[in-house]
Amino acid sequence: MYADETGPLIEASLRATGFGVLSVTVVPDGEAVTVAIRELVDLGARVVITTGGTGLTPTDRTPEATRQIIDREVPGIAEAIRAAGVAKGVSGAALSRGVAGIVDDCLVINLPGSKGGVRDGLAVIEPMLVHAVEQIRGSDH
Repeated sequence: MYADETGPLIEASLRATGFGVLSVTVVPDGEAVTVAIRELVDLGARVVITTGGTGLTPTDRTPEATRQIIDREVPGIAEAIRAAGVAKGVSGAALSRGVAGIVDDCLVINLPGSKGGVRDGLAVIEPMLVHAVEQIRGSDH
């Protein structure tokens, strides 16, 4: 494995938004992502944010692993993350294949693996995160 440089950014963002953090875990691409998401959902997570594995290399498989487990996709979140990056002049943001969706009553969001991509993605999702989780749990619009 490698040093996790983006997990602490995500953890700090979740805590600042009012969420507790069950785990910050590094797993390899592929099936391990699906397993880790399922484990966190089973522990009661309301939000799971992955980082990395969203690019174009043959080993970037996080979106596929996420799609295997989500019940419903929420495409607007991933689209907004990509659009925000492109709007900032980061044309490579359009190459991210990250997805977002719902597993049981948990929101799962894929972010890119770079620190900048994570920061930009968090800036997009932070304002909507509490409302999204409330809606998933049946709250009014």
